Formats: sequence, C-alpha cells, structure tokens
Amino acid sequence: MPTMTEPKLIAGNANLPLAKAIARRMTMHRGAHTGLVEARVERFNDGEIFVEVFENVRGEDMFIIQPTSNPANDNLMELLIISDALRRSSAARITAVIPYFGYARQDRRTKARTPISAKLVANMMVEAGIERILTMDLHAAQIQGFFDIPVDNLYASPIFALDIRTHFKGQLDQLTVISPDVGGVARARELAKRVNAPLAIVDKRREKPGEVAEMTVIGNVQDKICLIVDDICDTAGTLCKAAEVLMQAGAKEVHSYISHGVMSGPAVERVQNSVMKSLVISDTIQPTEAVKAATNIRIVPTAPVFAQAIVNIWNGTSVSSLFEDATLIPIYESLYGGE
Repeated sequence: MPTMTEPKLIAGNANLPLAKAIARRMTMHRGAHTGLVEARVERFNDGEIFVEVFENVRGEDMFIIQPTSNPANDNLMELLIISDALRRSSAARITAVIPYFGYARQDRRTKARTPISAKLVANMMVEAGIERILTMDLHAAQIQGFFDIPVDNLYASPIFALDIRTHFKGQLDQLTVISPDVGGVARARELAKRVNAPLAIVDKRREKPGEVAEMTVIGNVQDKICLIVDDICDTAGTLCKAAEVLMQAGAKEVHSYISHGVMSGPAVERVQNSVMKSLVISDTIQPTEAVKAATNIRIVPTAPVFAQAIVNIWNGTSVSSLFEDATLIPIYESLYGGE
C-alpha cells in the first residue's frame, strides 16, 4: 500500500519463539530486515498487564503476533491491550495474527443458559481496534462470521500433506485418513484428497466433556497406516482411545496430525504411553519442555506460511494462494524440498 512503507511486527508473551521465527522468515521473503518492534509487555504485582511501545508506529501497518493459548485470559488481555496501545499511538492498521484462537470451542449454545464466548471475544477484539484477523484452523468455520472485519483462516492440512508425502514416501497406497468424530469429517476429507487416501471415521459418544463412552470405526482400516486428523489435542484422552480402537480394528500403525497441541494435564504422558507411533503438531502454541522431550511427538513449523501470509496482506495480494502446493512447497523447501 503506498502510504505504508514497511510491515511492522510486535509480539506478546504467548509464543515469542514463533514471533521471532516469523520475523526471520519475513526477512528472507522480502530481502529486507524485519524485526519485532521493541516493547515491554509485563505485569504489575497484582497481575494487571502493562504495555509500552518504544518505537514510533504512527501511520504504520502493524501485525500483533499473539496466540490466545494457555493462560488464555492473560494472553487475550495482552492482545487487547497491545492493540489499544497501537491504536492510541496512531497506527494506520492493526492486524491480529492469532495462530491459535482461544475460546473457539464455545461457538454456540449447546444447552440453556450458556454463553457464546467466541462471539464475545470477537466483539472485544474489534472494540480494541483490531481491523483484521489472521489465524489458523479455527475450531468452527462459522466464527469468521462473528467478525465484521476481514478474517483470513489459514489451514494446516497443506503443510501436513507435505509432511505426509515426505515421511510416508513409498507407503502412500497404505494410508487411510481418520476423522476422530463426525464433526471433523470436512477437515479429514481435505487432507485425504491432498494425499489421495481413503477416509474413515471413528464415531464417538460423549457422556460429558472430556469423557468418551463408546467408539466405533466406520470404514475399513484393516492393515492400513491410519492418520488421525484433528484441530485440537487437549488432554489427549479421545486421541489415545481412538488409536486403541483403530488398532483393535486391524490397523497396521496409527499416527496423528493435530493443528494445535494444547497438551493439557496428562496429555504428554498419555501420548507417550499410547499405541500411537507418532503425534505431529504445529507450533501455533509454544510447546512445553515435556512436549519437546517426548520421543513420539514431532513439531512442524508454521512460521513460513504465517510470514508469507503477512507479506501478502501487507502487499494486498491473495492469502488463499497459500492453500496450493505450487505456492506452499517453495516456502517449505528447506524442510520438504526433496519430497
């Protein structure tokens, strides 16, 4: 855009390694140094958040990199307060880059007298001065409609497809993509099409949140390498149970591809002790030391795709082009160049 000379990045404390990686990748993409705007985001003794931006941002195109992951409330407030600080400092445009959008699981009223928290969070973001959202794999696509501002929702499936074609080379005809529930079929079908694999479903019935009463495999998984695909792995109970059910149904191996590794409570221990050969997650949420140390958990980077999306937004060019292999493979060449 003619009045905006450089895109400027600023980050909260939720995932600083990802923010720094995005800045490095943008430097590579543009051939010009892109760093994080110098600022302090800290807490008073009573837990209140204080933000001070040390650089001039007047008239600049600002991108705040801040997933609203655990602790969700603290990270959400950091995002809102950073946005308010930038708006009051006369930034020309504020885009929130939210790799993991917290509260997305509360996208509708499932019973009487419950909130739609995702809509409330959307209202708060717009009120804080955010003018555009860039995120990845929203839990529910309809959340985009909660905003009256542009929302660009990137997908992990094209990245996972590159990873699968690299790590299962020579075995692609043995793959079956698995949706762990009926609601995730569209996501699983998208990945299945990309790797030219059949689709099966693990149908589950929940007695209450976090507890699964019964699981049934719909489809043929006999002697297949099963790839479970989902957007969120929280406590990993459902995931590990689904892997067991698939092995009992005759699967040869079970692997999982999950967009957002929330990995709460006993999740890492459950994954390590499960029948799954590997769990692949993205780095939209900063992995804990336990996650990084787990032998059967692998992390794929999202910085290349987020960096290119930010450049495209700044340039006013297509973000949806990043869903195509022809665009994605070059920016992941260092990882999957030989696939």
